[in-house]
Amino acid sequence: MTNHVIILPLIVNLLFSIILMFFWRNINFQKLFSVIGNAIGLGVAIYVFIHVYQNGTQVVEAGNWEAPFGIVFVGDMLAATLVLLTAISGLAVSIFSSISVINARLRFGYFSVFQFLLLGLNGAFLTGDIFNLYVWFEIIIISSFVLISIGGEKNQLEGAVKYFALNFFASMIFLTALGVLYGLAGTLNMADLAGKVQSIENRTLVDVCAVLFLVGFGIKSAIFPLYFWLPASYHTPPSAVSAIFAGLLTKVGVYALIRVFSMIFEIDVFLQNLLIGLGILTIFSGGIGALTHTNIRKVFSYLIICHIGFMIGGLGMFTKVALTGVVFYLIHDIVVKTNLFLIAGVIYRIKASTSMNNIGGLYANYPKLSLLMAIPLFSLVGVPPLSGFWPKLSLILASFSEAQYWYFGALIFGSFITLFIIARLWSKAFWKDQPEFKRERKFIYFYELRPFQKLQFIMPIMLLTFVSLYIGFGANHIQELSVRIAEEITNKDLYIKAVLNP
Repeated sequence: MTNHVIILPLIVNLLFSIILMFFWRNINFQKLFSVIGNAIGLGVAIYVFIHVYQNGTQVVEAGNWEAPFGIVFVGDMLAATLVLLTAISGLAVSIFSSISVINARLRFGYFSVFQFLLLGLNGAFLTGDIFNLYVWFEIIIISSFVLISIGGEKNQLEGAVKYFALNFFASMIFLTALGVLYGLAGTLNMADLAGKVQSIENRTLVDVCAVLFLVGFGIKSAIFPLYFWLPASYHTPPSAVSAIFAGLLTKVGVYALIRVFSMIFEIDVFLQNLLIGLGILTIFSGGIGALTHTNIRKVFSYLIICHIGFMIGGLGMFTKVALTGVVFYLIHDIVVKTNLFLIAGVIYRIKASTSMNNIGGLYANYPKLSLLMAIPLFSLVGVPPLSGFWPKLSLILASFSEAQYWYFGALIFGSFITLFIIARLWSKAFWKDQPEFKRERKFIYFYELRPFQKLQFIMPIMLLTFVSLYIGFGANHIQELSVRIAEEITNKDLYIKAVLNP
C-alpha cells in the first residue's frame, strides 16, 4: 500500500536540521527549537506507528519510479517501531543536551548535527533498498563522528579515531558485499533480492557474500571479536552523545542483520551455528569486560556488548519464539541503555566523577533520585516484572526448544553477571559512604543548579523510566507487538508483496 506518511519523520529531521543551521550562534534558540523539533518528531512517529499498525506495511516509491528500479521506502511494523523508539530517545537526549552540553560545544552546530544523526537512523530503518541502507549508514557515521569529536579534547579525539576507523572499515566491507551481491543478482532492492538470491546457482559466492554482510554489520553492532572500538569511544563524549549512541547506534547494526538475514539470505546450519557462536562469545566478552572496570560509563559500554550477544544468538535460532524475544529485547534495550548513560551524566554532575572508587552516598543525599535511577538499573538486570525480564523468558524458552544449551548457559551467565555488576554499582555508588571528597574548581555541581536546570537533567530520565515501566508492566502489549513483528520477519512474502505490488 502506497502512503507518503512514512517519510514524514525524515522530512521533520531534515527540516529542523536545516533551520538550526541558520541559527548557528544563537544557542538559546537552538536549545528551544531542537526540543520543539524532537517533540514534533515524536508526534509524527506516533502517528506513523499507529498508521502502520492499523493498515499494514506502507511503501513510498521516490519520484514515482516503480520498484525494483526506483528508490523505495518501506514502513513495516519493525521499521515503524524503531522510528518511534528513535523519536522517544531523541526527545529525551535533546532535553538533556540543552542543559548538560556546554555552550562552547553547542556553537559548533551540535543540535543541527544531532538532527542529521536522527535523520540517518530513521532513513536506515525505512529504506527498502540495500544500497540506500549503505548511504544512510554513511550519514550516521559522519554525524556521529562530528558529535563524538566536538570539544576537541585529547581522549575524545582518540575515541573518535578508533570509532571512525573501525566503522569506516565496516563500511568498506559492506560496500564490497554490495558489489558482489549486485554482480550476482543484478538488483539492490531488498524485496527483489529476496526472490533472486535463492535462484543463484553459485551458492559458494552467495555464502561468501552473506559472511561479508555479517562481518560488516557485526562490526557496527559491536559483536565479538571486533567490539573494542565501542568501550574505547563511548565514554569520551558528553553523556548526552553517549546516550544516543548507546541506545541506537549499535541497534541499527542489529536491525540490518535482522533485515538482511530474513529478507535476502536464508539462515542455514552454518550461519545458525556461526550466529549463535558469535552471540555466546559476545555475551562472555562483554560481561567479563564490564566486570573488570570501575568507571560507570565503561561498565555500561561493556554491558551494551554483552546484551547485543543476547539478540545475535536469538537471531541465529530464527524461530518465531526466538525472534519475538529478540524484538522485545531490542525495544527494551534501546530505552534502558539510553537512560543509563543519562543517569551516568547526572551522577557526574553530582560527584564530578564516574569512577565507582571515588563516589558514594548517593542514596543518603538524593534518596528520591536514587530510587528513580534504580528502576532502569534493575530493568537492565531483568528483575521481574521489569522490562528486561520478559524478552529473556522468550529467549530461554527458544533455546530450550531448539536444544541450544550453550546459548542457554550464556544467557544465564550474562543475566547473573549483569546482576552482580549492577549490585556492585548500587553498593559502591549509592549505599557506600562518600570517600574523601575533593571539590573540583570551576565545576558546577548539581546542588548549585537552579530548580529548572535540575528538572532539565531529571525530566529525560523520568520520561525514559516511564517508558521502561510501561514495557515491563504492559508487557502483554509489547509481547503482542513483538509476535506480530516476528511473524512479519519469518513471512517475507508480506514485505515482497507490499513492495513489488503496491
